[in-house]
Amino acid sequence: MILLKLLLAHLIGDFFLQPQKWVQEKEKKKLKSSKLYLHILIHVVLLIIILWDISLWPFVVTIGISHLFIDGLKLVLQNEKTKRLLFFIDQLLHILVIIWCYFFYFNNTFHLEPFITEDNLLLIICLLFLTIPVSIIMKTIFLKWNISELTKNNESLKDAGKYIGILERILVFIFIIAGHWEAVGFLITAKSVFRFGDLKDRQLTEYILIGTLISFGIAITTGILYSVLT
Repeated sequence: MILLKLLLAHLIGDFFLQPQKWVQEKEKKKLKSSKLYLHILIHVVLLIIILWDISLWPFVVTIGISHLFIDGLKLVLQNEKTKRLLFFIDQLLHILVIIWCYFFYFNNTFHLEPFITEDNLLLIICLLFLTIPVSIIMKTIFLKWNISELTKNNESLKDAGKYIGILERILVFIFIIAGHWEAVGFLITAKSVFRFGDLKDRQLTEYILIGTLISFGIAITTGILYSVLT
């Protein structure tokens, strides 16, 4: 329960009680920004209110100081190229500090054995397989055609197709192992409406159709195999 309260305090402090104007000021003034220290103070106050135990003050101070250090380091290192990466690293570090403090201050021991099961390892393998490996497999399959020539006039976000493919495969996999085949049909229909409605070039349409069928086919097969093996 305490760990959940700590995570709740972090979510409220970092995402609900930090206006975008504060973020912009911190990025501009960095360590000289008063909003940085006000943000830390809000986190400390939230922890005090949620924990409501004065004897836990070392715990609160540790998280507050670590939050200041992590946020300050991110602001110093951050630029336009690293902004997205540092955001996720920043959040990961905050979560890890909270978890470490919880187990350290409350004398809890963390055991990985309950989580390292054959089913969980197979789940991780399947999810990882459906990301970059399948993208590379599909890219290899399409070496038969000159895809760059087909898509040279088709403006899109960089790597958007790859990320869309990864997300749709993971969603299809989750739907199948959860037994919701109707959701897979809905996803295919929705993608068909958005992707094929405005396409005029026959070759490009065929390329997208083949890619979609292969992507969904691999995800469906992976989901069925996982369900059978578990």
